[in-house]
Amino acid sequence: MEIIKDQYFEGERPLYARHGLRIENVVIGPGESSLKEGSDIEAENCEFKGKYPFWECKGFTVRNCIFREGGRAALWYSKGCKMYDSLVEAPKMFRRISDVYAENVKLPNALETFWDCKDVELRNVEVQKGDYIFMHTEDIKIDGFKLQGNYSFQYAKDVVIRNAVMDTKDAFWEAENVTVYDSYINGEYLGWYSKKLRLVNCKIGGTQPLCYCEDLVLENCVFEEDADLAFEYSDVEASILGPVKSVKNPRTGRINADSYGEIILDGNIKAPADCEIRTWSEPDVNLAQQSDIVEY
Repeated sequence: MEIIKDQYFEGERPLYARHGLRIENVVIGPGESSLKEGSDIEAENCEFKGKYPFWECKGFTVRNCIFREGGRAALWYSKGCKMYDSLVEAPKMFRRISDVYAENVKLPNALETFWDCKDVELRNVEVQKGDYIFMHTEDIKIDGFKLQGNYSFQYAKDVVIRNAVMDTKDAFWEAENVTVYDSYINGEYLGWYSKKLRLVNCKIGGTQPLCYCEDLVLENCVFEEDADLAFEYSDVEASILGPVKSVKNPRTGRINADSYGEIILDGNIKAPADCEIRTWSEPDVNLAQQSDIVEY
């Protein structure tokens, strides 16, 4: 393997199409496509300031590196990326890339990151300003995740998330086959139009969560006070620990909670309009049929 240490490169394609290359303490300055179309590349303690360094690459590992804001769109159209203990200040990273593993990585400006990717695994990753992160991405596994950014996971498929804290409006819109374990999700309009969304031991905040869903499942979840007007037009099986402020027009299924502030069933409810809404203390009583707590 060729080794390059303690050097500075800039301009157009200074290390183009290298194969079997290790760079250490290297700075990639202004310019474009520094390592494009390379393979079997290792980068350690490096700083990337130029655009598009890892385009069309196959098999590369990044350790203890920094991608400055000028190094935007650094990892596109590639396959086989491993990133450890790194700081990514640049937006629009990881596009149309497959077989990605990232551990102990911070992305403080993650706008439009992880688009159209496949086979993504993240461990202990922190994201800020992550609007539209994971758009159209498939086969995602995440454990230990902090996210601030709206419109996350739109149109994503086959996703498993564990131990996450997510502050994210409009998360999981039209997502399919998603399971979230032991996590906190706060944001308006969670999960609208999703299919096969499953939340297990999760805490949920934000208005109008989980509406227009198909095959929605909640297991041992908790709703915050602002999580109101839930489940409109959804097909839902839900076990909720504690109170729910309000439920509105669920389409079908079953909901169990400790109590309900309000159950709203009005003329806009959609067929089959047979969702069972019950409390744990009175499991045989369908509260949706009790006119004294139903508002028309």
